[in-house]
Amino acid sequence: MRSFKAGQYINQGYYKSFQPELINRQWFLEDMELLQLLSQADRQLGRLDMYSEHIPDIDLFISMHVLKEATQSSKIEGTQTNMEEALLDKEDISQEKRDDWEEVQNYILAMQKAIEMLEGIPFSSRLIKETHKILLQGVRGEHKLPGQFRTSQNWIGGATLKDAVFIPPVHNSIGTLMGDLEKFTHNEELFFPDLLKIGLIHYQFETIHPFLDGNGRVGRLLITLYLVNKEILKKPILYLSDFFERNKTLYYDNLMRVRTHNDIKQWLKFFLVGIIETAKNGVQTFNDILKLKQKAELNIQTLGSRANNAQKVLNYLLKRPLIDVNKVVEITGVSQKTGYNLIDDLEELQILTEITGGKRGRVYVFKEYLNLFN
Repeated sequence: MRSFKAGQYINQGYYKSFQPELINRQWFLEDMELLQLLSQADRQLGRLDMYSEHIPDIDLFISMHVLKEATQSSKIEGTQTNMEEALLDKEDISQEKRDDWEEVQNYILAMQKAIEMLEGIPFSSRLIKETHKILLQGVRGEHKLPGQFRTSQNWIGGATLKDAVFIPPVHNSIGTLMGDLEKFTHNEELFFPDLLKIGLIHYQFETIHPFLDGNGRVGRLLITLYLVNKEILKKPILYLSDFFERNKTLYYDNLMRVRTHNDIKQWLKFFLVGIIETAKNGVQTFNDILKLKQKAELNIQTLGSRANNAQKVLNYLLKRPLIDVNKVVEITGVSQKTGYNLIDDLEELQILTEITGGKRGRVYVFKEYLNLFN
């Protein structure tokens, strides 16, 4: 990787665009620190995957992982919706926050649909476009060619091309560059470790910046899709946006350093550290979930004849830890009065906490559970 060349700046008249080199070629690893990090990342990811196999009803918890990823990935782009707000219904969100809320909801839907589509569509430009289309549907970027590669020049940072921080390649080279990225993804003749491969794919995708809007969110979403597609993870349980958001300056600086200094090793090291840290945190979170679930179920057993309905509510809360009396009635089939009594029981057991402070339209949260993801 010592001879790596990221690309070159090409004069386009009054600005210079960056033209990346193709990546579907032979790669050689010679950095021991990188290999050591790769070994750690593989080990931690394997541990997370194995751990997830032994968790009953893991799909209940995946929706919370996706919710966290959606809020953190969108936060990197300036969207200001937290997890509690993301759980609310649209009509409960104030008008000035609805655009941000809808972008987060689109991200959740895009991730869910993309995982489903992987069963029938390979990891490809087609899948990426379909995912992008969902991401931008009905939100601020809806006029920026959802589901289509751009047909004009875009840029990163600055108000115009003249003061841009980075200008991606011209639009008429996107087909070639994305085709090369797709070939690299599926090229099994040239060996390159999968975790380094997706790290390189993420860098290249962000450098190509093939869409007019939503490139960052799609690029981060692709990491999880790749790991699931390659069966490195059996379930979509690893998301790097929280790591990237907490290290936002380093994230952007390391991507940019590849283009300015041909330093792909520094980016890949940063990427692998993100996988190691996130996988470790994932195992800890699952461990904490199981302990909390066990504690809540033991407490529920003290409710006697009401325990069965309380367990139904708990199962719902593990998927979506925000609830009101109408949802309790829907889940359990009891009367509204009994529903309120059930909520009172769960408040007394410190499973539910009321967060609205009103006498009507009260909303309750499973705060201890939600805190595991914050």
